[in-house]
Amino acid sequence: MSKILHSPPSLRFLSPNSIPRDPSRELSVLSSTISCPNPAISIFKKLSSPGKFNLPGKNRVFRAWSQEGSLQEVDDSPVSFELEPIYSESQFDRVIAEAQQLEESVIIVWMASWCRKCIYLKPKLEKLAADYYRRLRFYRVDVNNVPHKLVTRAGVTKMPTIQLWKDSKKQAEVIGGHKAYLVVNEVREMIENEDTL
Repeated sequence: MSKILHSPPSLRFLSPNSIPRDPSRELSVLSSTISCPNPAISIFKKLSSPGKFNLPGKNRVFRAWSQEGSLQEVDDSPVSFELEPIYSESQFDRVIAEAQQLEESVIIVWMASWCRKCIYLKPKLEKLAADYYRRLRFYRVDVNNVPHKLVTRAGVTKMPTIQLWKDSKKQAEVIGGHKAYLVVNEVREMIENEDTL
């Protein structure tokens, strides 16, 4: 009588190129291909079980495996943060008053739908907003959608203009007429120097 030998369960390693791009699918593929009693494996099983871990779209960065195939930690900070729109003078006043009450600063990006530089700069400012999302709130105002009185009151003459408001007053501004990376660097510098204003 011949014996049938069963091989022990094996761990199948995935190359970085074979891992699906969808993070929720990535977790299920990884947890289903792993059959090894290892503490790192239990992390995947916990992450892939329903209700334990949510991946809410594009604002989460998840890398389970690097090029070398090792486990990396989950980074839950947003990649970009959408600039909140302001549509009226009363909404603008409310935003500024709330910021003063909370003793916070706000960044107001004055732009226009016809302004090419504004359109090009907006996603870069949204990435910058993600860096400061715990400390500052970023807003955008389309000058074509608000009363001209508000634009004049803010002292906006060119698009795009990025202003830092603190204590209900405009403290500093960057007029973004040059290259986007220079504008972003100037805005970052303005934010970092807000305590000296």
